[in-house]
Amino acid sequence: EERLSSEAVDVTLPGVPYPKGSLHPSLRVIDEVVDFFVGLGYRVAEGPEVETDYYNFTALNIPPGHPARGMQDTFFLDEGLVLRTHTSPVQIRTMLAQEPPVYVVCPGRTYRRDSDPTHTPMFNQIEGLAVDKGLNLGHLKGTLAAMARHAFGEDVKVRLRPSYFQFVEPAVELDVSCFVCGGSDPNCKVCRGAGWIEMLGAGMVDPAVLAEVGYDPEEYTGFAFGMGPDRMAMVKYGIPDLRLFFEGDLRFLQQF
Repeated sequence: EERLSSEAVDVTLPGVPYPKGSLHPSLRVIDEVVDFFVGLGYRVAEGPEVETDYYNFTALNIPPGHPARGMQDTFFLDEGLVLRTHTSPVQIRTMLAQEPPVYVVCPGRTYRRDSDPTHTPMFNQIEGLAVDKGLNLGHLKGTLAAMARHAFGEDVKVRLRPSYFQFVEPAVELDVSCFVCGGSDPNCKVCRGAGWIEMLGAGMVDPAVLAEVGYDPEEYTGFAFGMGPDRMAMVKYGIPDLRLFFEGDLRFLQQF
């Protein structure tokens, strides 16, 4: 009786509240973008984070000794292995595994030896690939414009600028109009008064890449694009330092 009395629990007292968790800001953007492309009929594809030199470079028209390899600060491992510097190897693996048409979106972690307010040694990336008969640059621009409106609002405009990536030709970079000031504020912290925000790289798949995986470049064309959801989250949520995403500081994460 004494024990029952001393150890009694008042069941009418309120329970101990557990704090609610929430999605990481990068994951929010990844989910938004992937959901958009799945809605267009794209399939989600994934691959290993430790890749062979062949899939990460050679199959993407970047042979050994090519200067384009210097554009990616690579972590090299033993026996010809690397930590993948982009999710493009997933595109190669997908094309080798199936006949066209191909429509895939490839989210995943990637690694480069960078560390500053806008670069981290590990970061997220989302790439997409479409290979079919008759695809052209207009299809690429229309697809990316629709994605930008989905992520940043219906009033966002896009523009393409010439660029260089070894595995696409022609290569472009996509800018979106500043959704904060619309280009009207010279002191805007997001676009710095330029009115445009650099968002991603893209282009038409180089015929040499299609031939490498056994596709006939005379019959099929394709486009590919790659974006950094971490940087997109920086812009969307006004975060000044990319490293905050990966430090695990609850004071930062609880704001989302």
